[in-house]
Amino acid sequence: MKTMRNSILCFVALLFTAPLLWGQDLSKYRHFTFGMSLTRVLERTEQKMADVKVIHGRPALIQELTWWPPNLAGTSQSDSVQEILFSFYNGELYRISASYDRRAIEGLTAEDVVQSLTAKYGAPKNPATEMIETEINFSPQDPYDLKEKIVASWEDAQYALNLVRSSYSDGYGLVMFSKELNAKAELAIAEAVKIEKDEIPQVEAARQKKETDDLEAARQKNRKIFHP
Repeated sequence: MKTMRNSILCFVALLFTAPLLWGQDLSKYRHFTFGMSLTRVLERTEQKMADVKVIHGRPALIQELTWWPPNLAGTSQSDSVQEILFSFYNGELYRISASYDRRAIEGLTAEDVVQSLTAKYGAPKNPATEMIETEINFSPQDPYDLKEKIVASWEDAQYALNLVRSSYSDGYGLVMFSKELNAKAELAIAEAVKIEKDEIPQVEAARQKKETDDLEAARQKNRKIFHP
């Protein structure tokens, strides 16, 4: 009898904790899972390779894809997310940055947004009333190096999710990533920037030579057909 009672208690506890454990899965966002191939992301967003931007080609292939979610299925209601930026390391999804539509978050406090995320991902590392004194780039390839203030964060051994507030629009967004792939991508990006910087003189020389060659080709062509 005692064994049966203990079993029932364990079963009830499992029923209550299962949603929490499920809600703490940081390996995915909506229908996108970190490590997913670029091809699969294109299929799910109904986009093409022509929409993909190559950021760096070596020492690793770094690509980005921007997607604007359509209206919610079967309704005229717009998605709360205005734009999602997918980042890929050698064809694998390693980072997702999502910005919310300002109309969807109008009037919402940081606590409101955190509460909504808590229902999905569990309790954050810090309360929304204590904004973390840390900043993060919304896009890893931001040419202006604009930092976003982290409002709240969730993480486990493999993944991290950050709720951020824009430094210039005061809107909210999410920055989430695979820790392993993100670390590899950051190293590759730093090396790519160094390589490109070292190659600037050669690239500039090649550009000038092509410009000179094109001008000379035009000169030779026009010499034959020019009539004063």
